[in-house]
Amino acid sequence: MSEKRRDHRGRILRDGEVQEPNGRYKFFYTTAKGKRKAIYSWKLVSTDRLPQGRRDCDALRDQEDFLRRGQLLNDGKKSQESNQTVYGLVLMYSGNRKGIRATTRQGYKTVCNQLEKDPFGERRIDSVTAMEARKWLESLQSRKGFSYSSIHTIRGVLRGAFKEAVFNGWVDQNPFSEFSLKDAIDNDAVRREAIDEDTERKLMEFIKEDKHYSMYYDAFFILLHTGMRVSEFCGLTFKDVDLDKKEVRIDHQLMRVGTNVYCEPNAKTKAGNRTIPISDEACDAFKRLMEARPKPEKEPVIDGYRGFINLDKDCRPTVAMHWEHRLQHIREKYNAHYKEPLPKITPHVLRHTYCTRQALSGMNPKILQYLMGHSDISLTLGYYTHARCDDAKKELERMEKV
Repeated sequence: MSEKRRDHRGRILRDGEVQEPNGRYKFFYTTAKGKRKAIYSWKLVSTDRLPQGRRDCDALRDQEDFLRRGQLLNDGKKSQESNQTVYGLVLMYSGNRKGIRATTRQGYKTVCNQLEKDPFGERRIDSVTAMEARKWLESLQSRKGFSYSSIHTIRGVLRGAFKEAVFNGWVDQNPFSEFSLKDAIDNDAVRREAIDEDTERKLMEFIKEDKHYSMYYDAFFILLHTGMRVSEFCGLTFKDVDLDKKEVRIDHQLMRVGTNVYCEPNAKTKAGNRTIPISDEACDAFKRLMEARPKPEKEPVIDGYRGFINLDKDCRPTVAMHWEHRLQHIREKYNAHYKEPLPKITPHVLRHTYCTRQALSGMNPKILQYLMGHSDISLTLGYYTHARCDDAKKELERMEKV
């Protein structure tokens, strides 16, 4: 009789279990589709001590039990669809969604890819409880280091998929709707803060005076003084800017998903379609930007749009990533020269700053909602809560003069 396999502590290992030379445990299993996969843990059972310097995770045998519960045989009480896996449900759900944005479609694809390689994706949908759904989301943050925003996206897709399963009678309840995400995991999302006037002055003066980055001054001035989304700014064509009327028409965005660059009509929402007035200074900035635009041998055309104002060195329309990287490099160069560093600044922070300034100046919220292209007034009203003590003092002084 062959001797039973044991771990480094002499414990007998079950079929499919092995311990690697570095001490990590592994369990091999075969999915319902016949694929051979493995799960890992630094602990065999939950009472084992975690090796120093290793990330905490569920014990291997706890993961095995979790996996087996998801592969129980059909009890005959539900339709065949109840036997499908979580991965299969999300794949079907995402495939049935029509008329969605390319970025949303990419989000579904990302979630499907994650579930395809995660044991949770092999769970039968009628075996998943709310407690297990919550525990799995917690593990994405604690064991795999997913951010709050990423988990928020994953949970949103799964909640939508299970909602459809409930509607069709495949499961009795939606396990991803039974708890609040903020109560399940830590919100590590960084709040985007508007920059103050002093920081804005330092940033813009540095850009204007720098030999290399001064070429981008007008673009950042426009972003800071119109509140446009950077993707809206990238999508602007000569036809969209009327310098005589001092107006800019916004009805599309230039987007990039992977290597695919495309124009998304109707902006982010229906409210995104708007014509915004611009100041004399912004008009001058647009004029300089348009005059300095390189003249390509062949005008780039994307989804029927041509005459893009912003082109890169290869005469291709710029996308959001270009401006994000430029701001990052500007900040790094500034901080290398000055003792007081600039905070992290992105194109969205410039938009955020514009909206906050207009709110603090007393602009009518509905007008500001229109200028920002917000579909929900609550988004706009949120900027009225960003006032600081100095802002409050200025407002009180203004009221005393009235």
